[in-house]
Amino acid sequence: MTKQNWVDLAYLVAAVCFILALKGLSSPRTARNGNLLGAFGAALAVVTVLVSADLHHLPLILGAILVGAAAAVPTSRRVPMTAMPQLVALFNGVGGGAAAIVAYLELPHAGSGFPLVASMFTIVIGSISFSGSVVTFLKLQEVITTRPVVLPGHPLLFGGSLLAAAALSVVAYAQHGTGTVATAAALLTAAASLAAGVLFVLPVGGADVPIVISLLNAFTGLSVAASGYVLDNVLLLVAGTLVGASGTLLTRLMAQAMGRPLTSTLFGALRGGSTAGSAGPGSDRPVRAASPDDVAILLNYAHRVIVVPGYGLAVAQAQHTVRELADLLAERDVEVQYGIHPVAGRMPGHMNVLLAEANVPYDQLKEMDEVNPQFATTDVVLVIGANDVVNPAARQPGTPISGMPILDVDQAQNVIFLKRSMRPGFAGIDNELLYQPNTSLLFGDAKESLTKVVAALKAL
Repeated sequence: MTKQNWVDLAYLVAAVCFILALKGLSSPRTARNGNLLGAFGAALAVVTVLVSADLHHLPLILGAILVGAAAAVPTSRRVPMTAMPQLVALFNGVGGGAAAIVAYLELPHAGSGFPLVASMFTIVIGSISFSGSVVTFLKLQEVITTRPVVLPGHPLLFGGSLLAAAALSVVAYAQHGTGTVATAAALLTAAASLAAGVLFVLPVGGADVPIVISLLNAFTGLSVAASGYVLDNVLLLVAGTLVGASGTLLTRLMAQAMGRPLTSTLFGALRGGSTAGSAGPGSDRPVRAASPDDVAILLNYAHRVIVVPGYGLAVAQAQHTVRELADLLAERDVEVQYGIHPVAGRMPGHMNVLLAEANVPYDQLKEMDEVNPQFATTDVVLVIGANDVVNPAARQPGTPISGMPILDVDQAQNVIFLKRSMRPGFAGIDNELLYQPNTSLLFGDAKESLTKVVAALKAL
């Protein structure tokens, strides 16, 4: 076999690894192996390039790899589970930005025709993905407000930036990608695209930011696929297409889980609507408080208990305590299940991964469609840190979450809501479930509260 045959074979193995990785990520049982397969495929692709390509700046390339690894490895290991969406947003943005930079550097060598079109396309989409991902990170990290930000004349500014990027791309194309004019046009295209990315994400409310992360991930995939065409690299083309396709499907599924069209999520604020709200009237209404002893007694005499985990569970790192409580109830012949909303937490699968850390049996995890019919015959529902996904306001018109499918926990005989405070959820609206007669609130850190409940239950 020739050297090129070995390179093609290595790329084929890497591509198969990427496909199998996506398949593995479709289930919590196989997600770890899927990640390992994807990492192996990426490592194989990098090594193949380093060994086979005629690299003129190998020391600089290796230095860049070392710098990137030195930054990424400790960051990934130390980031808490609650901040994983922010990390995904940043890594996604870096991918889009890198694709845009590569396309810019390759512009003079693109020639004309479709390769040059692909280069400008990569600059535009990669830049939008980079700046938009940075804004999603800032929103999720609450460095900037999570509420929709609509500037004066926002639709015109957004549309104008896109038109400017398109017009400047035409200028660069007319100059065949070479010369001072083409270079300046490409840089201005990137600048206009960066502005478009910021203006694209600013009007999105915090509760819908995970959907935008998924969409921007698809954008990054498209830019990487286009850069693969520019560089004549089939593996980049395959990997980018896989990311773009999976990101698009995930975006669609998340929008369906939120119960609103994607256009409403992205542009609702520009039309005068809102994708996030504010604490509505009734925030000072009385609620029924419960003590750990009260909750323990209620659980002790229950026949069926459903646990609804949310972001507050992740913040408190209470998954192991929840598992201990569930095991204790199972010893008393209490049926325990977990009701998982598709967008609980801040990204799909957030709760599944969190509970998997505590070795919660997979057969106890029930998706929304499966668990909703069971709430009416459930004695006690423990809502731990979830808010918007159990808010009955979703069934009412005119609210930021109107139409979003929710877990029907309000139909249970008793609801125990574990919360730190009366602060609204990420959508920024009051939760009517808190004030219903069958709801009791146990205030405090979720892990500390559950530890007290476990102790009280053992004492019975």
